[in-house]
Amino acid sequence: MTFSAIDPGIDLSAYARALARTREAVMAGSRPAARPRSLVSRSWSRTLGHGLDPDGPNPRQVFLPADYEQRRRNSVLRQVVEEFRTVVGTYADAAHCILVVTDADGVILWRHGSARVLLRADQLGFGEGALWTERAVGTNAIGTAIAEAAPVQLFAAEHFEQGQVPWYCTAAPIHDPRTGEMVGVVDISGPALALHPMVAALVDSMVRLAEHGLRTRHRDNLERLRSRAAAKWSLVDGPALLVDRDGWVAQSVGVRPRERVAVPQEGELMAVPGLGVCLPETLAGGWLLRPPAEDGALRLCLDLSAPAPALVATGAAEWRTELTNRHAEILLLLHRATPAGLSAADLSRALYGDPDHLVTVRAEVSRLRRTVGDVVVRRPYRLAADVEMTVRTPPGQDVRDTLLVRSSSAPGVRALRGGGVPAG
Repeated sequence: MTFSAIDPGIDLSAYARALARTREAVMAGSRPAARPRSLVSRSWSRTLGHGLDPDGPNPRQVFLPADYEQRRRNSVLRQVVEEFRTVVGTYADAAHCILVVTDADGVILWRHGSARVLLRADQLGFGEGALWTERAVGTNAIGTAIAEAAPVQLFAAEHFEQGQVPWYCTAAPIHDPRTGEMVGVVDISGPALALHPMVAALVDSMVRLAEHGLRTRHRDNLERLRSRAAAKWSLVDGPALLVDRDGWVAQSVGVRPRERVAVPQEGELMAVPGLGVCLPETLAGGWLLRPPAEDGALRLCLDLSAPAPALVATGAAEWRTELTNRHAEILLLLHRATPAGLSAADLSRALYGDPDHLVTVRAEVSRLRRTVGDVVVRRPYRLAADVEMTVRTPPGQDVRDTLLVRSSSAPGVRALRGGGVPAG
């Protein structure tokens, strides 16, 4: 595999000794005889910038069981973790390795494998509930895979912390096939000198298994919802959507088909492009969404007139949802963009000043879409064609005077301070 740290047939012991000399020189501020791989060099540089001690161990952040149990329940990977265990099976004992699955934040949610290696992992702080990012524990396959948004294999002294040097780690991000959002990382780790060239291929196959499984389960769940709701759906007259508990659209009538809406909540109004403001109706394990009035146009107002930004829709009923400053910034940038919208790289430049924060941008937009649904559409990011949005500012002020713009660190938002930008 292209992300393997070793070549077939390499002398692992000799290579580990060479890497140790390289690491020692770099950490001492000297020029090494052999340069580390560029991936490793980038990660070491980031880790040193975080102020971590290479001789460690550095303090571990460990979530309480109740906290990481909640993360497990919220993770879509709970649907495939048993399949991971089946794939690894007896291989883990024979190969002296463990399987580790984290969420997208790098918090370890599940482990499985060799009892002896699990014990060594516990001594390293490599246990369930531990945060395993570069910022927390330095260069490691899980944290570096998250930072690089790519599969990573690290061998021996390519790790930053001295305590991790006796290990190999092979990790790859898993993405939700519905959204493209990173939902977690799968990792296989073990004693460095036990690394086999096929481990990278095994991790790659587990990613493929997970993403295929998530795609199949999603399709099957929507089909079951359509079947259970068939009787009542046949009586629906007028524009409506049938959506699952997470807002994914199973069926539509009289409205342009959509992929997803905001997550419905019992008894709470919600704004839906093409339908307007709706009150969700419980239906066979999902929700029925239909407008209370004939006009399905969705007219939104990004309200920046108060310290806390909000998105407001008015029609037959009024809907309002509070926004984080970051989500308000994204909506403001999309409102000011051309109809062609903004790519992930465009948004990264506007929010962070460079095109390198693609993973963060996609995660933020995904979180925003869980709140507002297809008000924001993807590829590229833009407001839906049937959404009309205005901006509300404090009386007598324009957008550049609002607290959101004045306090923003985002280059694209700060640029609005340079000239009068009328509300509207």
